[in-house]
Amino acid sequence: DRFSQTPDRYGYTQNLFPIVQGGVHHDLRKASCAYISDKNATGNAIGGLSVGEPIEKMYEICALCCEHLPEHKPRYLMGVGTPWNILECIGMGIDMFDCVMPTRNGRNAMLFTSEGIVNIDNKKWEKDFSPIDTGIECVTSEYYSKAYLRHLIKSKEYLGLTIASIHNLAFYLWLVKQARAHIMQGDFVSWKNDMLPRLQRKL
Repeated sequence: DRFSQTPDRYGYTQNLFPIVQGGVHHDLRKASCAYISDKNATGNAIGGLSVGEPIEKMYEICALCCEHLPEHKPRYLMGVGTPWNILECIGMGIDMFDCVMPTRNGRNAMLFTSEGIVNIDNKKWEKDFSPIDTGIECVTSEYYSKAYLRHLIKSKEYLGLTIASIHNLAFYLWLVKQARAHIMQGDFVSWKNDMLPRLQRKL
């Protein structure tokens, strides 16, 4: 209610996304969804997930919240997640995400690619001069080789962490653009089911 006073106070408008809470309790989540839906905000956020609960429970609560939040308002899932988490939750009706995983994992030598997960620390990449990933239309990912990136990271060069982070962010952007395209084409579910095992395999 205090948020409604901000345009007059500050002289500009902002978007409000109130946050659904309630842990893994269905009754609390439903009550929170009902309360927040009545606020008629710009969009609605779902919080309190991906904090240690089993992944099946996270999906269960996410689906429950999507069922009880308005379809015509953007649904924002906070703090999620892996590429496969994102695809699964898009399938439930989530529109927006935020997560530290692309950059945090990049700083720890883990790359998400269109063919699977690469631990660039591994010796197997020492003499692999192929690009990081040619499938995602990113200059950084297409220009630098796995061997060079591994050398930078093993040498503790900050450039290596930067390249890995840029690549992972580009991959996430590519993934959600692909998801949008397949939603528009009407074949999202089959595409998702094909992508999930590929994204999770360790190369």
